[in-house]
Amino acid sequence: MIALHTTISIVAIILLIIRFRIDPIIALVAGSLYLGLASGIGFAATLTAITTGFGEIMAKIGLLIGFGVLIGSLLHAVGAFRAMVEALVRLVPAKRLPYALAMALATIFPSIYVDVQVVLAAPVARSSSGLIGPRGLPLLAGALGTGIFCGYVFVVPGLAAVSIAGLLEVPLGTYLLYGIVIGPVTALLTVWLFGLLLRTGWWKADRDEEENEALLEAEEEEANGHLKPRWRPSLGVAVLPILVPLLMIAFGAFAGLAERSNAFIEFIGNPTFALFVGLLGAYAMARRSLRVGGTTAAFEKGLHTTGEILLVTGVGGSLGAVIEATGLAEVLGGLFSVNAAAPVLVSVLLAWFIAALLHLAIGSVSVAAITAAGIIAPILGSLGVAPVVIGLAIASGSLFALQVNSNFFWMFKALLGLSTSGSLKTLTVVTSIASLVSIPLVLTASLVA
Repeated sequence: MIALHTTISIVAIILLIIRFRIDPIIALVAGSLYLGLASGIGFAATLTAITTGFGEIMAKIGLLIGFGVLIGSLLHAVGAFRAMVEALVRLVPAKRLPYALAMALATIFPSIYVDVQVVLAAPVARSSSGLIGPRGLPLLAGALGTGIFCGYVFVVPGLAAVSIAGLLEVPLGTYLLYGIVIGPVTALLTVWLFGLLLRTGWWKADRDEEENEALLEAEEEEANGHLKPRWRPSLGVAVLPILVPLLMIAFGAFAGLAERSNAFIEFIGNPTFALFVGLLGAYAMARRSLRVGGTTAAFEKGLHTTGEILLVTGVGGSLGAVIEATGLAEVLGGLFSVNAAAPVLVSVLLAWFIAALLHLAIGSVSVAAITAAGIIAPILGSLGVAPVVIGLAIASGSLFALQVNSNFFWMFKALLGLSTSGSLKTLTVVTSIASLVSIPLVLTASLVA
């Protein structure tokens, strides 16, 4: 009965979000309440699980998410992201631009704000597409979508990556070591495969491209800017608030693997401290560029966004805590022990499937990843697979087939000047390819994790 009630709870959450357009926060809490009460753990224990689950995940990753979002907001305000993207056009040969764009989005600045990333990169992709040829726009659009979401789910400090690691109690340094390989490799392979697909006549410009007033307005807004920076950082300076924390986290992780760590190295490599250093750098950059008033405005915008992200992440932790309280771990642990011959394959594919199904239903990569991690976290101990591998499998599944039930889909469509069919042929296809390409890489990682 516990498995049945868990299934009903998850289906109900999906229906509330999709059919009745209920906010994911309300749907997740309602589903948690139903599961706790229906499974018989009691009124008090259900509320305790919801509140403690929320508090525990906030203690683990609340500051990380907050610092990351604030860094993104400040860098966006001073034009740092635009400097990074524009540098690609100047430095990279036209035929290599799709690969460079995908790599930069997946590694140099993995996304905290997917909306910001597409707003910044779309005008550059459109303006440089003519350098590549008739297939330039779809190829760059596919590269843009691939890079953004591979960074988002695989590479710290991508929001989904941080959330998955936190919910599954995977050290961020460990997640980074695997994700920084799987994310970029997935992005490059996906762009290459998508390029081959475009050569088959897949793209029909007359049906798949269209002019859009929102695109022109967004470009004008981006060109003019509301905050009017009086100084924009160079490329080398712009990447520092992101690159320095990544290097600090990686340094701490490698030192631990080499058994050369000590208290000071652990302090330097601590993800919270590393992202705080990045935040200090972004804040100093903003103060020089925007003065006090502009910096405060950018900071407040980041705080507003942070609240929304923290709530949905926290209630994802609440759902996981309720599932754990029901004793589902023991039930599923028994199921997995029946097929002990291939526990890694079964477990990885199960994690991928749950995340992919949730993404198809909900339309949000982050909510799908958070929900899947919340569902699987209580049974991690029974799977016999390294938690980082399960986390990467969830990341892989949450990429699958981003399509019309996603707000990002429609923003992508408008900013790149694509029709609905053109957006399906680019964004939906490349996220599906990336999801399928990455899962063998995750299985390979399981051999060494």
